[in-house]
Amino acid sequence: MSGTRYDVPEADAFTRPYWDAAAAGRLLIRRCGACGRAHHYPREFCPYCWSEDVEWERASGRAVLYTWSVVHRNDLPPFGQRTPYVAAVVDLAEGPRMMTEVVGWGEQGERELRAGMELEGAFREGVPVFRPRV
Repeated sequence: MSGTRYDVPEADAFTRPYWDAAAAGRLLIRRCGACGRAHHYPREFCPYCWSEDVEWERASGRAVLYTWSVVHRNDLPPFGQRTPYVAAVVDLAEGPRMMTEVVGWGEQGERELRAGMELEGAFREGVPVFRPRV
């Protein structure tokens, strides 16, 4: 299917606030009013206590690198043009763990990536990514 993008999920009525915020350069998470825990990816209920008392909250954009893999080959567009890239899991300052991509790592060299390194949020074409914090 020509023109299909694999890097951006299709927004629905529930996720539209998340994607609209991302397009404006803001990362949103959800926080539970019952147990107080934050979570990401956005869900209509708390994955910890199952409460439906969850609200959108703006995240700080600060995170630490939990784990990563440097991808050297990917045949799905647009990833093929981005190789090599860093697929990563980060721990947001607010608590949730998030799958993402680390950008700007080539400026410091691949060997500079390390678990626990501080990252800051950035956005590429309305998608949240992270870069090493200077």
